[in-house]
Amino acid sequence: MSPPNAQEHPGDPRTRACEAARHFRLPFRGRVWRGNTGNWSGAGIGSSIDFQDHRPYVAGDDPRYINWQAFARTGAYSMKLYREEVSPRVDVVMDVSASMFHRPAKSARSLELFYFCLESARRTQATVRAWYLCGSECRELLSEAIVAGNLDLPECEGAGNLSLRGVPWRRHALRVLVSDLLDPRGGEEIFPFLGTETASSLVLAPYCREEHAPDWQGNIELIDCETGERRIQFFSADIRKRYRDDYRRHFEMMDDLARHHRTALARLPSEEHLIDALHQHALPPGAVEPWD
Repeated sequence: MSPPNAQEHPGDPRTRACEAARHFRLPFRGRVWRGNTGNWSGAGIGSSIDFQDHRPYVAGDDPRYINWQAFARTGAYSMKLYREEVSPRVDVVMDVSASMFHRPAKSARSLELFYFCLESARRTQATVRAWYLCGSECRELLSEAIVAGNLDLPECEGAGNLSLRGVPWRRHALRVLVSDLLDPRGGEEIFPFLGTETASSLVLAPYCREEHAPDWQGNIELIDCETGERRIQFFSADIRKRYRDDYRRHFEMMDDLARHHRTALARLPSEEHLIDALHQHALPPGAVEPWD
């Protein structure tokens, strides 16, 4: 049975992503943010009514936050600290390797997830930056393109293995990677550059039924979607089992790397409706959260 095409889910990818973003969002809750003024609790001195702590006065501090009652008691200046209201920072990287788009359903799911990340950031008033990643080369999207949803995908053929080494991540940002993780090196150039002491991270990984559990039998023409190379491969039940076992071990290793680097990993099948896929596969590992 061949995978269903994108027409099984009505509407275009952006419409479906916007619909899903009304039900789910990126995992902002429970994090301490640093950034521009906004609607989320941060970690600096601010003007919200949520009192956090106090500290000794330092020359140059804003006198509006001096604790005058404490000064009257002790004769020493101290500062009231409040949790400032900030906008979260979100950095989104879209893997544009050919494998992300080699089937209509998977292509649609890849775009849906990218649109979902951008729309989720917009709805939470986050400051967002986004890049296309082709191998190890990243190209930043203009802010106007992000706002307009104008995703002019670059061609990415024969670009080599995926690497996040050169992505200019921001400190204290939520780092999001949209990638199928079909990198043959097993993620050593991916996960160490996602989860850090100063950033939270997650991976949304689309896949299709044909790559996950193929029913290939007999002589099958295989095409390397990254290089275009073609060859004929005979598939018996034994070879098909070996493929499935290798595929399973590859993603078990990805799960281990994600846990080690404190990264939420969610793999989402292309054949399910986006909202259902997020609920079943992204909500449990904490890659998304429901709106309050």
